[in-house]
Amino acid sequence: MSREIALRDALREGMSEEMRRDETVFLMGEEVAEYNGAYKVSKGMLDEFGPRRVIDTPISELGFAGIGVGAAMNGLRPIVEFMTWNFAVLAFDQIVNNAAKTLSQSASQFQCPIVFRGPSGAAGQLAQQHSQTFESWMANVPGLKVISCIDPYDAKGLLKSAIRDDDPVCIMESELLYGHKGIVPEEEYLVPIGVAAVRRRGSDVTIVSFNKQVLTCLNAADELEKEGISAEVIDLRTIRPLDLDTIVESVKKTNRLIVVDESWPFAGVSAEVTFQVQKHAFDYLDAPIARVNSADTSLPYAAPFVEAYLPNPEKIIKAAKEISYINS
Repeated sequence: MSREIALRDALREGMSEEMRRDETVFLMGEEVAEYNGAYKVSKGMLDEFGPRRVIDTPISELGFAGIGVGAAMNGLRPIVEFMTWNFAVLAFDQIVNNAAKTLSQSASQFQCPIVFRGPSGAAGQLAQQHSQTFESWMANVPGLKVISCIDPYDAKGLLKSAIRDDDPVCIMESELLYGHKGIVPEEEYLVPIGVAAVRRRGSDVTIVSFNKQVLTCLNAADELEKEGISAEVIDLRTIRPLDLDTIVESVKKTNRLIVVDESWPFAGVSAEVTFQVQKHAFDYLDAPIARVNSADTSLPYAAPFVEAYLPNPEKIIKAAKEISYINS
Protein backbone atom coordinates (compact mmCIF):
# COMPACT_ATOMS: atom_id res chain seq x y z
CA MET A 1 0.00 0.00 0.00
CA SER A 2 1.32 3.46 -0.91
CA ARG A 3 0.67 7.02 0.22
CA GLU A 4 1.91 10.49 -0.66
CA ILE A 5 4.47 11.88 1.78
CA ALA A 6 7.08 14.63 1.84
CA LEU A 7 10.80 14.14 1.31
CA ARG A 8 11.58 14.89 4.97
CA ASP A 9 9.09 12.23 6.08
CA ALA A 10 10.52 9.67 3.65
CA LEU A 11 14.03 10.27 4.98
CA ARG A 12 12.78 9.96 8.56
CA GLU A 13 11.03 6.69 7.75
CA GLY A 14 14.18 5.34 6.13
CA MET A 15 16.35 6.14 9.14
CA SER A 16 13.79 4.92 11.68
CA GLU A 17 13.18 1.63 9.90
CA GLU A 18 16.91 0.90 9.80
CA MET A 19 17.35 1.87 13.44
CA ARG A 20 14.55 -0.52 14.42
CA ARG A 21 16.10 -3.25 12.29
CA ASP A 22 19.71 -2.78 13.44
CA GLU A 23 20.66 -1.53 16.90
CA THR A 24 24.11 -0.46 15.66
CA VAL A 25 22.56 2.36 13.60
CA PHE A 26 22.39 5.79 15.24
CA LEU A 27 21.92 9.43 14.21
CA MET A 28 24.08 12.35 15.27
CA GLY A 29 24.35 16.01 14.28
CA GLU A 30 23.44 19.56 15.18
CA GLU A 31 19.87 19.92 16.48
CA VAL A 32 18.80 16.44 15.38
CA ALA A 33 17.40 15.50 18.81
CA GLU A 34 15.79 18.13 21.04
CA TYR A 35 14.91 20.45 18.14
CA ASN A 36 13.68 17.56 15.91
CA GLY A 37 16.18 18.49 13.20
CA ALA A 38 16.92 21.82 11.55
CA TYR A 39 14.50 20.83 8.74
CA LYS A 40 12.38 18.52 10.93
CA VAL A 41 13.75 15.41 9.20
CA SER A 42 14.36 13.69 12.56
CA LYS A 43 11.08 14.81 14.17
CA GLY A 44 10.02 12.37 16.90
CA MET A 45 13.10 10.16 16.62
CA LEU A 46 14.50 11.21 20.00
CA ASP A 47 11.24 10.16 21.65
CA GLU A 48 11.40 6.71 20.05
CA PHE A 49 15.09 5.90 20.21
CA GLY A 50 16.37 8.00 23.12
CA PRO A 51 19.49 10.17 23.55
CA ARG A 52 21.95 7.29 23.12
CA ARG A 53 20.90 6.80 19.49
CA VAL A 54 19.71 10.29 18.48
CA ILE A 55 22.52 12.57 19.59
CA ASP A 56 22.75 16.35 19.57
CA THR A 57 26.32 17.47 18.86
CA PRO A 58 28.22 20.71 19.44
CA ILE A 59 28.74 23.04 16.46
CA SER A 60 31.90 21.18 15.49
CA GLU A 61 31.59 19.35 12.18
CA LEU A 62 35.18 18.10 12.23
CA GLY A 63 34.70 16.73 15.73
CA PHE A 64 31.43 14.84 15.33
CA ALA A 65 32.36 13.57 11.85
CA GLY A 66 35.50 12.12 13.44
CA ILE A 67 33.44 10.50 16.21
CA GLY A 68 31.27 8.96 13.50
CA VAL A 69 34.26 7.58 11.59
CA GLY A 70 35.69 6.06 14.77
CA ALA A 71 32.34 4.52 15.63
CA ALA A 72 32.03 3.03 12.14
CA MET A 73 35.49 1.49 12.38
CA ASN A 74 34.43 -0.18 15.63
CA GLY A 75 31.29 -1.90 14.40
CA LEU A 76 28.57 0.76 14.50
CA ARG A 77 26.69 2.33 11.57
CA PRO A 78 26.45 6.08 12.16
CA ILE A 79 24.29 8.53 10.23
CA VAL A 80 25.96 11.94 10.44
CA GLU A 81 23.70 14.85 9.55
CA PHE A 82 25.21 18.14 8.45
CA MET A 83 22.94 21.16 8.71
CA THR A 84 24.26 21.94 5.25
CA TRP A 85 27.07 20.45 3.19
CA ASN A 86 28.57 23.94 3.15
CA PHE A 87 29.38 23.40 6.84
CA ALA A 88 30.77 19.95 6.07
CA VAL A 89 33.79 21.64 4.48
CA LEU A 90 35.10 21.80 8.04
CA ALA A 91 34.86 17.99 8.24
CA PHE A 92 36.55 17.17 4.93
CA ASP A 93 39.64 15.87 6.68
CA GLN A 94 37.54 13.14 8.32
CA ILE A 95 35.43 12.41 5.22
CA VAL A 96 38.21 12.49 2.62
CA ASN A 97 41.32 11.46 4.55
CA ASN A 98 39.80 8.97 6.97
CA ALA A 99 36.38 7.60 5.99
CA ALA A 100 37.17 7.26 2.29
CA LYS A 101 40.57 5.68 2.91
CA THR A 102 39.86 3.37 5.85
CA LEU A 103 39.44 0.24 3.75
CA SER A 104 42.53 0.78 1.58
CA GLN A 105 44.79 2.06 4.37
CA SER A 106 43.94 -0.90 6.59
CA ALA A 107 44.45 -3.47 3.81
CA SER A 108 40.73 -4.33 4.16
CA GLN A 109 41.03 -5.02 7.90
CA PHE A 110 38.63 -2.18 8.72
CA GLN A 111 35.50 -0.97 6.96
CA CYS A 112 33.79 2.36 7.46
CA PRO A 113 30.01 1.93 7.09
CA ILE A 114 28.94 5.54 7.64
CA VAL A 115 26.38 7.85 6.02
CA PHE A 116 27.00 11.59 5.77
CA ARG A 117 23.82 13.42 4.77
CA GLY A 118 22.30 16.90 4.56
CA PRO A 119 21.23 19.57 2.06
CA SER A 120 23.42 20.71 -0.83
CA GLY A 121 22.96 23.36 -3.50
CA ALA A 122 21.30 26.74 -3.72
CA ALA A 123 18.32 27.41 -1.45
CA GLY A 124 17.17 30.91 -2.31
CA GLN A 125 18.90 34.05 -1.09
CA LEU A 126 21.44 32.40 1.22
CA ALA A 127 24.43 33.94 -0.57
CA GLN A 128 27.82 32.48 -1.38
CA GLN A 129 28.80 30.48 1.70
CA HIS A 130 25.52 28.56 2.02
CA SER A 131 24.69 27.75 -1.61
CA GLN A 132 27.42 25.54 -3.02
CA THR A 133 26.79 22.19 -4.72
CA PHE A 134 29.01 19.39 -3.45
CA GLU A 135 28.26 16.30 -5.55
CA SER A 136 31.35 16.66 -7.74
CA TRP A 137 33.56 17.47 -4.74
CA MET A 138 32.72 14.18 -3.01
CA ALA A 139 32.47 12.11 -6.19
CA ASN A 140 36.09 13.02 -6.97
CA VAL A 141 37.26 10.95 -3.98
CA PRO A 142 37.84 7.19 -4.46
CA GLY A 143 36.20 5.26 -1.65
CA LEU A 144 33.12 7.46 -1.35
CA LYS A 145 29.71 6.75 -2.84
CA VAL A 146 27.56 9.78 -3.66
CA ILE A 147 23.75 9.90 -3.81
CA SER A 148 21.79 12.98 -4.86
CA CYS A 149 18.02 12.83 -5.26
CA ILE A 150 14.81 14.56 -4.20
CA ASP A 151 12.13 12.01 -5.12
CA PRO A 152 10.74 10.74 -1.78
CA TYR A 153 10.54 7.11 -2.97
CA ASP A 154 14.14 7.15 -4.12
CA ALA A 155 15.37 9.08 -1.10
CA LYS A 156 13.99 6.55 1.36
CA GLY A 157 15.10 3.49 -0.60
CA LEU A 158 18.57 4.83 -1.33
CA LEU A 159 19.09 6.00 2.25
CA LYS A 160 18.23 2.52 3.54
CA SER A 161 20.66 0.99 1.03
CA ALA A 162 23.33 3.49 2.10
CA ILE A 163 22.92 2.66 5.79
CA ARG A 164 23.39 -1.05 5.00
CA ASP A 165 26.38 -0.40 2.72
CA ASP A 166 29.82 -1.19 4.12
CA ASP A 167 31.39 1.86 2.41
CA PRO A 168 31.03 5.54 3.37
CA VAL A 169 28.14 7.16 1.51
CA CYS A 170 27.49 10.88 1.04
CA ILE A 171 23.85 11.82 0.51
CA MET A 172 22.96 15.22 -0.93
CA GLU A 173 19.43 16.49 -0.33
CA SER A 174 17.71 19.81 -1.12
CA GLU A 175 16.81 22.35 1.51
CA LEU A 176 14.15 23.80 -0.79
CA LEU A 177 12.45 20.47 -1.41
CA TYR A 178 12.13 18.82 2.00
CA GLY A 179 8.39 19.42 1.55
CA HIS A 180 8.35 17.92 -1.97
CA LYS A 181 5.84 15.06 -2.03
CA GLY A 182 5.80 11.71 -3.78
CA ILE A 183 4.28 8.24 -3.60
CA VAL A 184 6.06 5.96 -1.12
CA PRO A 185 5.01 2.38 -0.24
CA GLU A 186 4.36 1.49 3.37
CA GLU A 187 6.04 -1.89 2.95
CA GLU A 188 9.78 -2.53 3.10
CA TYR A 189 11.82 -1.77 -0.03
CA LEU A 190 15.32 -0.76 -1.11
CA VAL A 191 16.56 1.25 -4.11
CA PRO A 192 19.95 0.01 -5.38
CA ILE A 193 22.87 2.44 -5.37
CA GLY A 194 24.28 3.13 -8.83
CA VAL A 195 21.12 2.89 -10.96
CA ALA A 196 19.67 5.92 -12.77
CA ALA A 197 15.94 6.46 -13.41
CA VAL A 198 14.32 7.50 -16.70
CA ARG A 199 11.77 10.09 -15.59
CA ARG A 200 10.37 10.78 -19.03
CA ARG A 201 10.66 8.87 -22.30
CA GLY A 202 11.61 10.74 -25.45
CA SER A 203 13.16 10.30 -28.87
CA ASP A 204 14.88 13.54 -29.95
CA VAL A 205 17.24 14.57 -27.16
CA THR A 206 18.46 13.10 -23.85
CA ILE A 207 18.56 15.42 -20.84
CA VAL A 208 20.57 14.18 -17.85
CA SER A 209 20.48 15.78 -14.41
CA PHE A 210 20.15 15.09 -10.68
CA ASN A 211 18.58 16.46 -7.52
CA LYS A 212 16.17 19.39 -7.87
CA GLN A 213 17.33 20.25 -11.38
CA VAL A 214 15.49 17.12 -12.56
CA LEU A 215 12.26 19.05 -11.96
CA THR A 216 13.66 21.93 -14.02
CA CYS A 217 14.42 19.48 -16.83
CA LEU A 218 10.93 18.00 -16.71
CA ASN A 219 9.43 21.47 -16.97
CA ALA A 220 11.65 22.19 -19.96
CA ALA A 221 10.67 18.87 -21.55
CA ASP A 222 6.99 19.78 -21.28
CA GLU A 223 7.62 23.02 -23.16
CA LEU A 224 9.83 21.34 -25.77
CA GLU A 225 7.06 18.83 -26.47
CA LYS A 226 4.79 21.71 -27.47
CA GLU A 227 7.37 22.68 -30.10
CA GLY A 228 7.74 19.18 -31.49
CA ILE A 229 10.94 18.17 -29.64
CA SER A 230 10.64 14.94 -27.64
CA ALA A 231 13.02 14.95 -24.66
CA GLU A 232 14.03 11.94 -22.58
CA VAL A 233 14.88 12.96 -19.00
CA ILE A 234 17.27 10.84 -16.92
CA ASP A 235 17.65 11.31 -13.16
CA LEU A 236 21.12 10.08 -12.18
CA ARG A 237 20.11 9.55 -8.52
CA THR A 238 23.64 8.27 -7.83
CA ILE A 239 26.66 10.31 -8.94
CA ARG A 240 29.24 7.71 -7.93
CA PRO A 241 28.96 4.97 -9.02
CA LEU A 242 27.61 6.49 -12.24
CA ASP A 243 25.05 4.55 -14.27
CA LEU A 244 26.68 5.16 -17.64
CA ASP A 245 24.78 2.33 -19.35
CA THR A 246 21.40 4.03 -18.98
CA ILE A 247 22.78 7.30 -20.36
CA VAL A 248 24.53 5.67 -23.31
CA GLU A 249 21.48 3.61 -24.27
CA SER A 250 19.37 6.78 -24.31
CA VAL A 251 21.93 8.70 -26.40
CA LYS A 252 22.05 5.84 -28.90
CA LYS A 253 18.33 6.41 -29.39
CA THR A 254 18.14 10.23 -29.37
CA ASN A 255 21.63 11.05 -30.78
CA ARG A 256 21.76 14.25 -28.73
CA LEU A 257 22.61 15.04 -25.12
CA ILE A 258 22.19 17.91 -22.68
CA VAL A 259 23.64 17.65 -19.16
CA VAL A 260 22.09 19.95 -16.57
CA ASP A 261 24.16 20.45 -13.42
CA GLU A 262 23.61 23.06 -10.70
CA SER A 263 27.29 23.09 -9.85
CA TRP A 264 29.96 25.18 -11.58
CA PRO A 265 30.95 24.06 -15.09
CA PHE A 266 34.67 23.48 -14.52
CA ALA A 267 35.49 19.86 -13.55
CA GLY A 268 31.94 19.10 -12.44
CA VAL A 269 29.49 16.21 -12.88
CA SER A 270 28.42 17.59 -16.26
CA ALA A 271 32.03 17.52 -17.47
CA GLU A 272 32.46 13.88 -16.42
CA VAL A 273 29.21 12.76 -18.04
CA THR A 274 30.20 14.62 -21.22
CA PHE A 275 33.58 12.90 -21.34
CA GLN A 276 32.15 9.44 -20.68
CA VAL A 277 29.46 9.76 -23.36
CA GLN A 278 31.96 11.03 -25.92
CA LYS A 279 34.18 8.05 -25.07
CA HIS A 280 31.45 5.39 -25.19
CA ALA A 281 28.87 6.77 -27.64
CA PHE A 282 30.73 9.21 -29.90
CA ASP A 283 29.58 7.56 -33.13
CA TYR A 284 25.94 7.99 -32.11
CA LEU A 285 26.13 11.76 -31.50
CA ASP A 286 24.65 13.97 -34.23
CA ALA A 287 25.52 17.21 -32.41
CA PRO A 288 27.94 18.47 -29.77
CA ILE A 289 26.95 17.70 -26.19
CA ALA A 290 25.40 20.75 -24.50
CA ARG A 291 25.86 21.62 -20.85
CA VAL A 292 23.66 23.87 -18.70
CA ASN A 293 25.38 24.80 -15.45
CA SER A 294 25.25 27.51 -12.86
CA ALA A 295 27.34 30.55 -13.72
CA ASP A 296 31.09 30.22 -13.21
CA THR A 297 31.13 32.59 -10.24
CA SER A 298 30.07 32.63 -6.60
CA LEU A 299 26.33 32.89 -6.11
CA PRO A 300 25.15 36.50 -5.70
CA TYR A 301 22.60 37.49 -3.06
CA ALA A 302 20.14 39.64 -5.02
CA ALA A 303 17.10 37.67 -6.23
CA PRO A 304 17.41 38.65 -9.94
CA PHE A 305 21.06 37.56 -9.92
CA VAL A 306 20.15 34.24 -8.26
CA GLU A 307 17.65 33.60 -11.06
CA ALA A 308 20.23 34.47 -13.71
CA TYR A 309 22.88 32.32 -12.00
CA LEU A 310 21.01 28.99 -11.84
CA PRO A 311 19.89 26.62 -14.62
CA ASN A 312 16.30 27.19 -15.67
CA PRO A 313 13.87 25.79 -18.27
CA GLU A 314 14.59 28.61 -20.70
CA LYS A 315 18.32 27.81 -20.77
CA ILE A 316 17.60 24.11 -21.31
CA ILE A 317 15.10 24.83 -24.09
CA LYS A 318 17.62 27.10 -25.80
CA ALA A 319 20.30 24.39 -25.64
CA ALA A 320 17.88 21.76 -26.98
CA LYS A 321 16.91 23.91 -29.94
CA GLU A 322 20.54 24.71 -30.76
CA ILE A 323 21.58 21.07 -30.98
CA SER A 324 18.33 19.86 -32.54
CA TYR A 325 18.93 21.72 -35.79
CA ILE A 326 22.44 20.29 -36.28
CA ASN A 327 22.46 17.45 -38.84
CA SER A 328 18.67 17.22 -38.68
